[in-house]
Amino acid sequence: MRNVSLTNIFQLPFARKYLKRAGLAHAVTVAQKAYDLACQEGVNTDLATKAALLHDIGHYTWYRDGEWDFDLYKQNDIHAIKGAERAHKMLIRLGENPEAAKEIAVAILFHTDSYFQGTVERTSLQEVVAMADEADEEPNGNHHYKVISEAEAEEMLAELDALIETQHSKSHLQQSV
Repeated sequence: MRNVSLTNIFQLPFARKYLKRAGLAHAVTVAQKAYDLACQEGVNTDLATKAALLHDIGHYTWYRDGEWDFDLYKQNDIHAIKGAERAHKMLIRLGENPEAAKEIAVAILFHTDSYFQGTVERTSLQEVVAMADEADEEPNGNHHYKVISEAEAEEMLAELDALIETQHSKSHLQQSV
C-alpha cells in the first residue's frame, strides 16, 4: 500500500494551484507516459508517476509587456529547483516516506537539463521522468496550454492510481513466492 496517491496530491489546493499554473493537462499526460515508461524500464511506477505529475510545479510565468516571453523564460528559469523543493515539502506533509519524497524531488530537479547542460548522469527514475516530459513537449512551450477540467484530471489520476496499486500488488505477490 502506498503512503500517498496521485489523487491525494491532487486534492491539495496548493498542488492544484501549481499544477494548473504549469499546465494540468501536461502534468497528467506526463504522469501517464511515465507510468508506461517505468513499466518498460523496470522503474518504480509510484515514484515515477508522482515525480512526473509534479515535475513542473516550480514554474513561474515570465511575461514582458503583458505577453509570454519564451526567451526570458529560457534565460532565467529555475522551475525544476523550485518544483523539487515544493514537491518535497508537500509530499512530507502528506505523509510520504522520506526516502521516496527525496527520490521524487531529485527526479523533478533533474527532469530538464536546461541549466545542467548534460553534466548530470541521471538515474533510471530521473531518466523516465525526463523522457516522459520530452514526449509531451511542443514548440514554444505550447504543451503547457493544453486544457482539461479538474474533474477529468482527477478521474485520469484515479485510473492511474488503480494501475499502480494493481502493479504493486502483483510485484509484492511475486516477491513473497
